[in-house]
Amino acid sequence: MIPVTIVVPTTGRSSLAVLLEALTTEGDARVVLVDDRRHPDRPLPAIPGRTEVVRGAGKGPAAARNTGWRHADTPWVAFLDDDVVPEAGWFKLLQEDLAVPETVGGVAARISVPLPTDRRPTDWERNTAGLANARWITADMAYRRAALESVGGFDERFPGAYREDADLAARVRRAGWALRVGERRTVHPVRPADGLASLRVQRGNADDALLRRRYGPQWREVLDIPPGRRGRHTLVTAAGIAAIGLAARRKPVLATAAAVAWAAGTAEFAAIRIAPGPRTPREVALMVATSALIPPLAVGHWLAGWWRHRGVTA
Repeated sequence: MIPVTIVVPTTGRSSLAVLLEALTTEGDARVVLVDDRRHPDRPLPAIPGRTEVVRGAGKGPAAARNTGWRHADTPWVAFLDDDVVPEAGWFKLLQEDLAVPETVGGVAARISVPLPTDRRPTDWERNTAGLANARWITADMAYRRAALESVGGFDERFPGAYREDADLAARVRRAGWALRVGERRTVHPVRPADGLASLRVQRGNADDALLRRRYGPQWREVLDIPPGRRGRHTLVTAAGIAAIGLAARRKPVLATAAAVAWAAGTAEFAAIRIAPGPRTPREVALMVATSALIPPLAVGHWLAGWWRHRGVTA
């Protein structure tokens, strides 16, 4: 038996009980719950005899995971998010995954995201489904404690569950450790979200700016992150600002040209989000509205992050 501690950062979401229920029959490893609620109002669920709850600082999952793994005393730490569900046999496969050479510092699980079978998935559901192909995500990722110690753990400047896992993986590999994909499997359900969820996730662009500062122009390749749309968002946002500015300066021809460019860019963005979806009136209206708002939000958060992390060097 390879000693391992399971660390789960949580803000007390109802999905935590589902995760712990799944873990009750998966081995006997100690589970460290990091309670990252700023104002706890009720006890967290627990697995009797196996769960220890420690207080987090309310600074987000990166800081909470650091609290958790530093509280553990085993050579391996398995990080799970509080909204995943390990499949049957997970712990047995985890043990097999961890039976690796000393040069391997981390082993990822295989993530699946169930999508509706009776209709096309929504934009939010498709975004969540992208986790199935993401590399080294801490929805289910085990790290050797020595690897975590060698890089100082997660970078706590990442306030949300976004890119902090990719950054850690890159630093672990730079420190000379290898990473592997294991055989254990974990389900990541699509959690409920309102129509503004796609706008809130644009905050992650500030974290992208931190990564660009740290890893340079090729940061996406270094971190195994696919290309994004920031370049197009920048052009669309610039066209919209130009249209407003030119109209204010009473240059109608140029203002109209800029407005047409903005409208074309926004329409293209909305179309590629609408086409694969359910195309219900609500979804179409939501895609049109958010497609107009996402580009300026993305650019604004990027610029704010670029300024905030201006002192960071590679």
